[in-house]
Amino acid sequence: MAQIAVVSGYKPFELGVFKQDEPALTYIKKAIKKELIILLEEGLEWVIISGQLGVELWAAEVVLELQIEGYEHLQLGVITPFLHQEENWKDNNKELYESIIAQADFVDSVSRKPYESPNQFRMKNQFLVAKSDTLLMLYDTEKEGTPKYLYEVAKNHMENHDYNIRQITFYDLQMIVEEEQMRENGF
Repeated sequence: MAQIAVVSGYKPFELGVFKQDEPALTYIKKAIKKELIILLEEGLEWVIISGQLGVELWAAEVVLELQIEGYEHLQLGVITPFLHQEENWKDNNKELYESIIAQADFVDSVSRKPYESPNQFRMKNQFLVAKSDTLLMLYDTEKEGTPKYLYEVAKNHMENHDYNIRQITFYDLQMIVEEEQMRENGF
């Protein structure tokens, strides 16, 4: 069976990351890449995101990098909660989103209508968890935020199903920052 991981986490404003060239983003992407490589060694074939700004689009960029680096079999799926979710985003965010959509191996929406209600987000969370084996999240339960809802759905799903939740916490990010600094200083 194909191993499928949903990748999600905080939105940019929850992490204080507002530009694509912020140093913090380098470490976030390294943390995502490190976890995805572990999952690839365990048989990962698909990464699914819902296309939200922040961790999800950054993870998509990492997947596209991994494909170039020799993991050609890794596929990217974008399953949005509803149609035209990027409609009111700033132009630079729309450009990143559209670039990801153009390179994704699969694109669809849970609700094939434009935004109607928050229920579409709940439906998206339930759908993604039901169709995957693993949830990889940049999420720290010490700092609640928008990922909390997907995390709760996954935790409930885990009670009755063979399901895996992997978290990248702020501690994990700090360890990556320290490793990189040591490497840069020749240790």
